[in-house]
Amino acid sequence: MDHSEAPILDGINEYHRLDRYGFTPPGHRQGRGADERTVEALGLDPFRSDLLATAGLDDRKSSGGLLKKAQELMADAVGAEHAFFSTCGSSLSVKAAILAVTRGSGEILIGRDAHKSVTAGLILSGLQPRWIRPTWDEELHIAHPPSAETVEAMWERYPDASAALIVSPTPYGTCADLSAIAEICHRRGKPLIVDEAWGAHLPFHEDLPTWAMSAGADICVASVHKMGMGFEQGSVYHLQGGLVDPIRLSQCADLLATTSSNVMLYAAIDGWRRQMVERGHDLLGRALDLARGLRTKIDAIDGLHTVTEELVGAEASHDLDPLHVLIDVAELGISGYQAADWLRAEPRVDVGLNDHRRIEATLSQSDDDDTADRLVQALTDLAKAAPSLPTPSPVSLPSSADLEMDTVMLPREAFFGPVEVVPADEAAGRVAAEQITPYPPGIPAILPGERINAAVVEYLRTGAEAGMVLPDPADPTVKTIRVVRA
Repeated sequence: MDHSEAPILDGINEYHRLDRYGFTPPGHRQGRGADERTVEALGLDPFRSDLLATAGLDDRKSSGGLLKKAQELMADAVGAEHAFFSTCGSSLSVKAAILAVTRGSGEILIGRDAHKSVTAGLILSGLQPRWIRPTWDEELHIAHPPSAETVEAMWERYPDASAALIVSPTPYGTCADLSAIAEICHRRGKPLIVDEAWGAHLPFHEDLPTWAMSAGADICVASVHKMGMGFEQGSVYHLQGGLVDPIRLSQCADLLATTSSNVMLYAAIDGWRRQMVERGHDLLGRALDLARGLRTKIDAIDGLHTVTEELVGAEASHDLDPLHVLIDVAELGISGYQAADWLRAEPRVDVGLNDHRRIEATLSQSDDDDTADRLVQALTDLAKAAPSLPTPSPVSLPSSADLEMDTVMLPREAFFGPVEVVPADEAAGRVAAEQITPYPPGIPAILPGERINAAVVEYLRTGAEAGMVLPDPADPTVKTIRVVRA
């Protein structure tokens, strides 16, 4: 295929060249009617490119097939059989995948370190989750991806499950042994879904972890906005093999998706695919070199340590994406929450993942020596400022055994059933009716249908006091919790 083409971008250019005008949505008419103050902040170009997908970018029958061509080019670029674009993020894509492989009933094997969007899929579908336990690191208090042996044991225990869903890479950049896990699933004639939201770039450089399609996965969901060059909400889900019907997958996505897809999101995905085919290897090679040098510079700052070797090994992860630079700040006597807040307030640098003792900077092909040096200087200043910061509020960290709470009700039944609100110190032993998710990274600590224990409640309560962000519970301070009415 001709990867110099970008059908959606070319279509936008053609629209403007022909000076089309639509008496259709969007009502701003390419910015003609937009508020002047809004245009001053955003510029006019976003409005000019915000076109209706049909009877706009394409004709009313979509006879130009612009989206179809762009998706075919994406599939060819990464070696998948099918690619589908989503403008509702990987959160929608993973829900569509779950519905497609299960047909909305029965059981599914899911890594317990799955993103909260997976829980939403369970609540919507009414499926019975069979949780695959991740490999828990008691020293780092990090969940590594499940091992192949754990997946094998779960299939032996629940042979009637429809599919397995694994998250790889995790938000820490750690990766599962997907080739072994795919082989285990396929030996039973069952599909493997990989939530590879953090791995859109993996197909384009051999020094990155093996991407899911190359490892044999049946469905792979990738967020182009995370490690690619797409806009927020841009996602692609890929399909191969004969275990999942592509029409059913597409129709399940259609059930959940908007009917007003933003063409700019499609266009950014289209342009990024072309860029990666033409120059991706070199761009990612430079980013990997930058990450190696950055780790050395950060490790030279007193009180800071980049967590790297500890993340890979027999009792940890199969592989690691080195563009995730995880930084331990515990020796500075501060928490990751404090570090993230100080970096934003003072040198005006934002970091992503943060927890009781770590922060994470994710690099991309956009970074260079200037941005790396800015991070190093910000961290150097943080180390100097740390003694003046307050003593961090302690977080009560649960053991891996405490984190393995029993699912005693279907998530859907617990979420939609009768609920009551109880004080947190009375929640132990009750069944959760809401999910409670430290964010980032967005992995629920409590799920609807799980029997709550005191250790996890204390972890969340003390975490909230220390600066942990909990966006989904009714009470983000965790003074009260919604539980199934007794």
